[in-house]
Amino acid sequence: MEDRLSVTNECESSCDGTETDLQDVRRRMMPMDSAAHMADWFKAFSDPTRLRIIDALLQKELCVHDLTVLLDMGQSAVSHQLRSLRNMRIVKRRKEGKTVYYSLDDRHIEEIFLQTLQHISHD
Repeated sequence: MEDRLSVTNECESSCDGTETDLQDVRRRMMPMDSAAHMADWFKAFSDPTRLRIIDALLQKELCVHDLTVLLDMGQSAVSHQLRSLRNMRIVKRRKEGKTVYYSLDDRHIEEIFLQTLQHISHD
């Protein structure tokens, strides 16, 4: 088995590239602004606290107090994370009287979360 550390990410000096039409590939690539927006969106998933909030909200709609208990964190810290998730349209809120309930914004969030969890869990 080849040692993975010895593999380089460069072509050999004699490589003339593939026979692929790179212009066609370029036309099909996402625009830079879409790539930047997607990168920002994935940044929301880069924080363990936000991931735990998403995991909890997969189970059911919860208020901030419930999340503070589950995460063993202060209300301001949880609210800060929820604000970030809301700004990225990952969670949404619903107000009932003075209580604000949070849930995942749509089914796509659940699918992305579960697909990623499945990917990191397999060998």
